[in-house]
Amino acid sequence: MKELKLYEVPEINSVQEMLILSSKTYGDKTALEDLNETPIQNVTYNQLFENAVKFGKALNKLGLKERDHIAVIGENRVQWGITYLTAMCFNYVIVPIDKNLSHNEILNILHESDSVAIVFSETYGPLLREKGDALLKLKNYISMDLKKEENGFHSMTQLMGNESSALHTLPHINPDDLAEIIFTSGSLGRAKGVMLSQRNLAANLMAMTSMVKMYSTDRFLSVLPIHHTYECTCGFLCPVYTGGSVHYARSLKTVVDDLQKVKATMLLGVPLLYDKMFKKISKGIKEDKVKSKVVPPLMKITDLLQGVGWKDAKKKVFKELHEKFGGSIRIFIAGGAAPDPLVAKGLRELGFTFIQGYGLTETAPILALNRLDNFKDNAAGIPLPGVEIKINNPDGEGIGEIFAKGKNVMLGYYKNPKLTEETFEDDWFKTGDLGFIDSDGFLHISGRKKNVIISKSGKNIFPEEIEDILNRNPFIQECLVYGEKDEKQDEIIAVQLVTDAEAFIEYSEKNNVSITPEFIEKTISEAIKQVNKELTSYKQIKKFYIRNKEFEKTTTQKIKRYLVSKEEE
Repeated sequence: MKELKLYEVPEINSVQEMLILSSKTYGDKTALEDLNETPIQNVTYNQLFENAVKFGKALNKLGLKERDHIAVIGENRVQWGITYLTAMCFNYVIVPIDKNLSHNEILNILHESDSVAIVFSETYGPLLREKGDALLKLKNYISMDLKKEENGFHSMTQLMGNESSALHTLPHINPDDLAEIIFTSGSLGRAKGVMLSQRNLAANLMAMTSMVKMYSTDRFLSVLPIHHTYECTCGFLCPVYTGGSVHYARSLKTVVDDLQKVKATMLLGVPLLYDKMFKKISKGIKEDKVKSKVVPPLMKITDLLQGVGWKDAKKKVFKELHEKFGGSIRIFIAGGAAPDPLVAKGLRELGFTFIQGYGLTETAPILALNRLDNFKDNAAGIPLPGVEIKINNPDGEGIGEIFAKGKNVMLGYYKNPKLTEETFEDDWFKTGDLGFIDSDGFLHISGRKKNVIISKSGKNIFPEEIEDILNRNPFIQECLVYGEKDEKQDEIIAVQLVTDAEAFIEYSEKNNVSITPEFIEKTISEAIKQVNKELTSYKQIKKFYIRNKEFEKTTTQKIKRYLVSKEEE
């Protein structure tokens, strides 16, 4: 097993301590910036701390007491970050809410979380004005966008403008107290609130940056929803901890333009983002007569050049491509789900540094991470320092449920001691994921325990493995593999899929073929046959259904499997 030294990082026990340290260290350097027009467009480290102090004092004047719960909902922006850090500095409990939830789910979380205040962008103003009366505990409504108080709704900027940044002391923080509740979506009484402490977050920040070096010159483009722990810890708190800057993208559609605008060095994305990116790059190369002949040999030549010490060979040779992404990308980081190893390899062959990590909301979130100088594209990574991982009851192939221990593991589920107890076994957190650890110490994820299909012969089939192969086909946009009851064979492997309209249209125009249901069916049938050639007999797909609409997805673009009917649509 390769032993690699860890980078030295500042020791912190809480997010409050982190912000104080960063404001002293990085002072007038830009911390956060909105690329959209907003009331507080950008802040330096000093201003970030001063704004947190002003907002904290204003909340105190409104009557909020230490340990009160404050909800926050809105698009990624500077004010979201100020709200979060204010709660951490003033000993409140922050409740980040997914901005994409239905109105019912938002109201449900506000009720379940016992929030007494909510800070929101005006997108949610109409909902709160109409339905807020039903939430008896919720007393304070604070809009990020109002210029002044209106009908009992406070203006965040007005509240802050009434305060000075002078402060004698901040409240004392117990790093092991509840600091944040992150709710999964769920119907009334069923939403699951993950409880994290400031120590959970601080431990994760120190561990991840000791494995992958971050610089104060790093510029992060923030595209993933900030309420999610992956973006919040890694894409917001991490750069604030290390003195980098965070630039909030205008939208998902403007990512490439925004990368160019801020000359971003870091991009955190979900696999779907990198899949689309790589497909577009590959398509551009294939369709260009010169590039299609020149690029493959250049990849091999630059491999050799890098091997003899010219580390920037690929970046120099593929400069035109790198310029499209701003010309400064240092690392692409994938999380939220397992990326396709072929995409990781493909991006690296073009000179992009690509690594992935693995974790859960319950672990604040990172458990394992690949390093720049020690990685495997088909592995989740090496356990973080301070994190213990074991495989519980491994089968003959070494695969079992992944159990974890560490200072980053949650306190439990909010007001749900029964579920908390079920999720732990002898102090080990049960992730619900299945995997194995290889001889080099890398953790590999096989799939979710609850998704496993057991074949007639008793073998485990991981649908995620088959889906990865199917999704490489240009005619398949997305798919979901599952076990289906069958009269003759007991259970068979079936797949529901969504076709890629763009790929069919392009094929039709190039080959003068009409797009008929029969043609689509035949093309997909051929694709399934090709995939089955790569799979052992008990994993092969026996049935497929073509869906008319895309699957409903989570924030990190994972299909909500439990919503998918197993009947043909």
